[in-house]
Order: sequence, then C-alpha cells, then structure tokens
Amino acid sequence: MKLYTKTGDDGTTGLFGGDRVGKDHPRVEAYGTVDELNAAVGLAAAAVDPGSAGLDRIAAIFSSLQSRLLDLGADLATPAGSKHAGKVARLDAGHVGEVEGWIDEIDAANEPMTHFVLPGGTDLAARLHLARTICRRAERLLVTLGGSETVTPEAIVYLNRVSDLLFAMARLANLAAGVADVPWVPGKGGP
Repeated sequence: MKLYTKTGDDGTTGLFGGDRVGKDHPRVEAYGTVDELNAAVGLAAAAVDPGSAGLDRIAAIFSSLQSRLLDLGADLATPAGSKHAGKVARLDAGHVGEVEGWIDEIDAANEPMTHFVLPGGTDLAARLHLARTICRRAERLLVTLGGSETVTPEAIVYLNRVSDLLFAMARLANLAAGVADVPWVPGKGGP
C-alpha cells in the first residue's frame, strides 16, 4: 500500500466512519493539534538523557502519555454518531486521575511556587513549555468543537491536566539540572 492516497487532494479528509470533511473543519483542527502536541511531547522525550538523575520518572511517563494522546486523536477523528464510534478508546475519569497522580508525584519534588515563571531554562524545560502551550491550544480547540458537536467531556479535562503536568515537568527539568526558574518581572523594559 502506498503512503499517499490522493483522496485529500481536494482539501478534504476522511473521518473514521467514512464521512469526509474539510481539512480546516474544527474536528480536524482539534485532532491535528493533539497530534502536534504528541510530536512536541516526543521532542521533549528525545531531550531526556537516560542517565539523568531525577528525570527517570518523566521519561517513563512520556510513553504512556503519548499513547493516550493517540487515543484522544482517534476519539476526535471518530464522531459519536459514527458507525465506528464503539471501536475507539475514549478517555475517562480514570485517565484524568492518572495524570493527576503524575502531577502530584512530579510536583512534590519542585519548590513551592512563589511567582510566575518564564518558559525556558534548560533545553528540556523549554521543550516541555512549548508542549504545554500546544496543549492549551488543543484544549481551546476542543472547547470550540464542543460548542457545535459532541466531544468526550473528559477529553477537555484531560488536556487541562496534561498542560499542568507539562508545567510541573518543565520545573523539575530545571531543578534536576540545577537551573533556577526564571521569574517573571512585570512592567520592566529591556536590560
């Protein structure tokens, strides 16, 4: 089978179940952004040194997180009324609880927040902050889609928690490297 099908050359794409929609459809925007988030998480995972003290748990979480993001993409590509709706995994409260557990675990190692921080620090932290912002965009797109079509309610909550997880991971990445969080200094101009 060839990688290219030519079926999307007219600007449409097929949802799981057979319906064709424009590539700019809100559903496609949502699952495309979840795919972008997954790629950003993969980029962050590639920056974890396997021997990094304090980061082994982050590395272990990435694989599970990326699989759930693929589940979410499949969910979004399969509308509730589709003939294949029962064939895809849908995120549920258990998945949300899993991410909350990861947040609690990762953030327990971080210093308490005393100020807003700028995204950055180490290469890994910067990649995690980038993934966090993509996650927030995906969440917004799911909310928009949910205004006109059925969206698994836990999917929105899941992305909200994942963005918090990525923030906690970014802070831990800096901590593990001995790099302090960069505080936001409001209202100041250049150097």
